[in-house]
Amino acid sequence: MTDGRRSVRYDAALACRELAAADPKLGLLIERAGPYTVKLKSQHSPFEALLESIIYQQLHGKAAAAILKRLLALFGDYHPTPEHVLGASDDMLRSVGLSGSKAKALRDLAAKTIDGTVPTLAAIRRMPDDEILDRLTQVRGIGPWTVEMLLMFRLGRPDVFPVTDYGVRKGFSLTFKKLPTNKPFDAEMLATPAEMLRRGQRWKPWRSVASWYMWRACDLAGKPSPPPK
Repeated sequence: MTDGRRSVRYDAALACRELAAADPKLGLLIERAGPYTVKLKSQHSPFEALLESIIYQQLHGKAAAAILKRLLALFGDYHPTPEHVLGASDDMLRSVGLSGSKAKALRDLAAKTIDGTVPTLAAIRRMPDDEILDRLTQVRGIGPWTVEMLLMFRLGRPDVFPVTDYGVRKGFSLTFKKLPTNKPFDAEMLATPAEMLRRGQRWKPWRSVASWYMWRACDLAGKPSPPPK
């Protein structure tokens, strides 16, 4: 039995070769870290994927999973439709452990799915990254980082660069900045998004792959900052 994950559609080996040629220092990291092993999570609709993202925000994974399980149980152990969410009372949504703000975010997600702001799965597959970012960040509680993770790990887009992600910033700093060896890593050592974007120009069109190796750089340094599950 599989877990429903699938390989990315782009050529990851080609991406690694081209990244190493464009940026030899990144190439050394790729050689140390080993093959690119990202698998895409089984594709829910954008509504279903974002519903899960909202639930998981700012919660420990086990607590969020328990809330999601109780929410699905309300609707027969299936993902609810937007109409189900809008038809549920506040008491029903709060009964599964959702905060008031998350319940409002789920209602806004449902409403914006019904009015077409949040596209269908078939539609989102044909849309460019920038349009997806613009559409989905109109939903309450959905910011650029959440959309970037969806682009990378749900849709398998190859050129996403989440420069605000703490782990990506830390891995970039560990790899490309001369850090003092006589004190522990702290936030003041993080590369700025502007620094990262400048170097990242040479990584196009494979910045998703490069970003994954920034997370791996943290692992190799014994300072894990993994991407979201």
